[in-house]
Amino acid sequence: MDTTFWLMLAAVVALGLAATAAVLLVRVVRARRLLVDAGIPLRDKALFWLAVVYTVSPVDLLPDPVYLDDIGVLLLALRSLRAAASAATAAPAAGEAAGR
Repeated sequence: MDTTFWLMLAAVVALGLAATAAVLLVRVVRARRLLVDAGIPLRDKALFWLAVVYTVSPVDLLPDPVYLDDIGVLLLALRSLRAAASAATAAPAAGEAAGR
């Protein structure tokens, strides 16, 4: 196997990781409508914006051809937003059930 094969393989892997990071960034930005909800804690709102800034910033924990750190930060932000949104929607429902 010569050098061209390894360069092509590295390019394909880098493109795949970049595409995954881009898809996750789009999902995080679309999830921003959850931030309008007053029940989302400030910590989760800040985590959302930090994830977006970290993903588009040139400063990374790992060099840019490896997007694993960006993907991890985006997944953490999505998971945190989803958990906060479900907790915020479950709290009013529990309050209504207790009031009856």
